[in-house]
Amino acid sequence: MKIALTQAKPVSPAAKPDPALRKAAEAFEAVMLRQMMASMRQAKLGNDIFGSSATDNFREMSDAKLADQMAGLRQFGIADMIERQLTKAVPGQATQPAPAATGTKGGALAAASADNKGAIR
Repeated sequence: MKIALTQAKPVSPAAKPDPALRKAAEAFEAVMLRQMMASMRQAKLGNDIFGSSATDNFREMSDAKLADQMAGLRQFGIADMIERQLTKAVPGQATQPAPAATGTKGGALAAASADNKGAIR
């Protein structure tokens, strides 16, 4: 049996990829890879001879760094899929950060209620 690996298609260059969206998609891919690596680490087959909480902390930091580097290579295709999906969802519209929530008087909650003009009662 022969298995062929294909690389995920990058976002088309005509779409002018947003650098913030690209960075966020890579960060999400890194989170997914960290979770996958953490699950793999939980499947221990025996007791660790040199195991300690310091070793566990070091492994977690090492796994996080490795996941960030792996996501930067964009070999898994998760970031590309997210970027492609979000580019399709909002065509031609620049992504802008939502205003920060500042309690009950302002921020995203106030902006959302102003946009709804009292639709939610």
